[in-house]
Amino acid sequence: MSSASPFTSKDYLAALGVIAIWGTNFVAMKFGLQDFTPLQLGAGRYMAAALTLLLLIRPPAIPWQWVVLYGLCQGLGQFGLLFLALKVGMTASLASVLMQTQVFFTALFGLVLLQEKLARHQRYSLGLGGLALTCFGLGILAGSSVGVTWAGLALNLAAAAMWAASNIVARQAQQACKPGQSLDPVAFVVWSSALPILPFMLLSWQLDPPLSWAHLAQVSWLSWASVLYLGWFATVIAYALWTGLLKRHPANQVAPLSLGVPVVGLAAGAFALQEVITGWQWAGILLTLLALLVNFRPGILPKAAP
Repeated sequence: MSSASPFTSKDYLAALGVIAIWGTNFVAMKFGLQDFTPLQLGAGRYMAAALTLLLLIRPPAIPWQWVVLYGLCQGLGQFGLLFLALKVGMTASLASVLMQTQVFFTALFGLVLLQEKLARHQRYSLGLGGLALTCFGLGILAGSSVGVTWAGLALNLAAAAMWAASNIVARQAQQACKPGQSLDPVAFVVWSSALPILPFMLLSWQLDPPLSWAHLAQVSWLSWASVLYLGWFATVIAYALWTGLLKRHPANQVAPLSLGVPVVGLAAGAFALQEVITGWQWAGILLTLLALLVNFRPGILPKAAP
């Protein structure tokens, strides 16, 4: 298990880049889903991410099971479920918030799999996160959450759990490196991005309507631009930066850096898609942001009684 270490200015710059890219990539997903099915968008994302770079970048010098696991968890698992959530009932704004529950899943998985114990502030954070999810559920029950369904909520949370699983895999991949070697985050992301392409395409051929493939000839330039943005920026660049942080710091120290993603995501959803946020959703959003803040800045909590 790695011990906590301070973040450098380079680490914070990497985190800001990730926040900006991931905060806007939910809007790109919504645009892409106007012309592509969720499975087609998944295949297109990873084709754009991997096929242009596989011939230029050597495979990472780690056991292949970690590359396969990361590709399936982060690609097929996280984004397959997220694209389905956005299609069946989830707004881009709320998705940007709910995906940050990966912080709580990462802490729980880290506790079970990596023996990264939960500190007092992390337990408070998990409790606040539970209250936030209750608010989102009450909004759906009240019928006020326009564009959000139970299926969308469940799929979005499952996607966040798969993101957390990929965080753990990235940590394990770094530990699997031979003495004197270090995980190359760009090679790791590029080669793992090749793994979801075939499963996405096979599932699309089996499950998508035949007309969805015939429609590809009429796809708008905006949808194609969304695929390229999701592949090159949101996958290769952002996940290379993210994996680089995970190889230098414990998973439960890196995960809270995604605190800024919902802020960008909410602004982008309101500006680009004119999404409206309801009262219950605002309550859940604020509780989620407070939970993330407690997790990232434990000093705001009152000191425990001796």
